[in-house]
Amino acid sequence: MRHFNVTGLCTPDKDYMVDISDKIQKIRGMVDMEEYFTINRARQYGKTKAFVSHQHLRKI
Repeated sequence: MRHFNVTGLCTPDKDYMVDISDKIQKIRGMVDMEEYFTINRARQYGKTKAFVSHQHLRKI
């Protein structure tokens, strides 16, 4: 059963999540072009998930 995780990194099979794949693709494009970017958001916005997802894409 999935739930709302407010204490750490979320996993899709256990936690409710928002699809941020479009944002990850934009980040990947910026990194590939050696551009700077920031993620400046409040708590529980997906900052850690975005970086973990980006690291996973770089391995592919």
